[in-house]
Amino acid sequence: MKTLAELQAIKEKMKNKVVLREGSGEIRIVVGMATCGIAAGARPVLNAFVEAVNEGGLSDKVTVSQTGCIGCCELEPVVEVFEADKEKVTYVKMNAEKAKEIVQKHIKGGKVVAEYTIASYKS
Repeated sequence: MKTLAELQAIKEKMKNKVVLREGSGEIRIVVGMATCGIAAGARPVLNAFVEAVNEGGLSDKVTVSQTGCIGCCELEPVVEVFEADKEKVTYVKMNAEKAKEIVQKHIKGGKVVAEYTIASYKS
């Protein structure tokens, strides 16, 4: 059994991750976490986004959340980025490394990483 102090420390450590996922920022990152997405590796992608946003000090303006099926199972893991007054960007075939790159280049730098988008995907 954990002591009360140990439980409090765990709560504080996890608090940022939970708040980040439920926050209301001006940019929303939504990871498809239906069965197909999870099977394709969406959980590490979600975790990478949460960590990169938190480490980058972006939690005040970025919300990371999950959703069910986005509708393109063959392209999983799928991530959608919503920004006010901009067209939604859909990233496909994601992994944790790509997620970190998207936070750096797109979320922080303002430049869509075109080679990972659904528009540039060639079957």
